[in-house]
Amino acid sequence: QVQVVESGGGLVQAGGSLRLSCRASGSIFSFNVMGWYRQAPGKQREWVASVTSGGSTSASDSVKGRFTISRDNKKNTVDLEMSSLKPEDTAVYYCKAARSAFEYWGKGTLVTVSS
Repeated sequence: QVQVVESGGGLVQAGGSLRLSCRASGSIFSFNVMGWYRQAPGKQREWVASVTSGGSTSASDSVKGRFTISRDNKKNTVDLEMSSLKPEDTAVYYCKAARSAFEYWGKGTLVTVSS
């Protein structure tokens, strides 16, 4: 069973920065895609950013230019560097690891941005 664990959430003021990390059991290169999603209170879960095993990255328009997804090969993690945070970025952030037809989700980490 693949385990996915997120870390790094917390409380930050608007305009601040925060770095999230996602660790999955096994090598991160064994997954076709790893990505970050978020779910704000009362809203549906939405995609934030992804990185493929080949290193290609993409991000949603709502975070483009503010959030950066990357792989840390030494730590075997996929990180989400978030800057210029806004109150509307407040959400539980989830990491997903995908391999073939299977998807593995973490339990999420809460990010709260105060105004």
